[in-house]
Amino acid sequence: MLKNFFLYGFTLAFLQLLIACGPAPEDEQAVLKDVETAATETDDNQIAEAKEAEILIVAFGDSLYAGYGLDQKEGFAPELQAALIAAGQDVRVHNAGVSGDTTAAGLRRMDYVLDSLSRKPDLVILGLGGNDLLRGLKPADSRANMDAMVKKLQDRGIQVMLTGMLAPPNLGAKFSDEFNIIYPALAKKYDVALYPFFMDGVVGRPELFLPDGLHPTAEGIDIIVGKIAPQVAELLEG
Repeated sequence: MLKNFFLYGFTLAFLQLLIACGPAPEDEQAVLKDVETAATETDDNQIAEAKEAEILIVAFGDSLYAGYGLDQKEGFAPELQAALIAAGQDVRVHNAGVSGDTTAAGLRRMDYVLDSLSRKPDLVILGLGGNDLLRGLKPADSRANMDAMVKKLQDRGIQVMLTGMLAPPNLGAKFSDEFNIIYPALAKKYDVALYPFFMDGVVGRPELFLPDGLHPTAEGIDIIVGKIAPQVAELLEG
């Protein structure tokens, strides 16, 4: 199934959308402080909504999850929440996307995010790795960080769904082979759900990107959510 996604001509330029508004590696601690500040400012509303919903989902990722360049209600998390509610689910999707996050940064902040919630999530949708590609980080390190996050979630008794990324061909066949296997291998190892390529249906369609040519428009997010939501709903019903 993965090989079909290469037809999109996934390029390094696309990966810039994951880091265009993100920090340099030395600023990752500042990101954690920003996350804490944002959580302090918005926790009351988020916790109230979480308590009102039967199901709590955490969307844990980078700028693709964070809704960069979109109105508050147009990002991945709120649109996924709306789609699931329309499908009859009593659900709250907590936006834990941070632009610029690498897998290492995500691993460092995961405990804080989980501990700051009003209760244990029923599902964490985990999508990181694009910034690792852009920075040329070793696939083995990315895999180790993703492995640690999935294990951490399972140790807490939280269901996991992975959304994958694909390495651009110009990074070389060896690099691509080592990176692209990360998500299916972890899904198999930990028996978790996998959505192979988060940007399926959007890449290759410039009209679905903001004027910067990098970030998905609200319409692009709608397509992504339309493809992912049925799999999420199936997990919740299972």
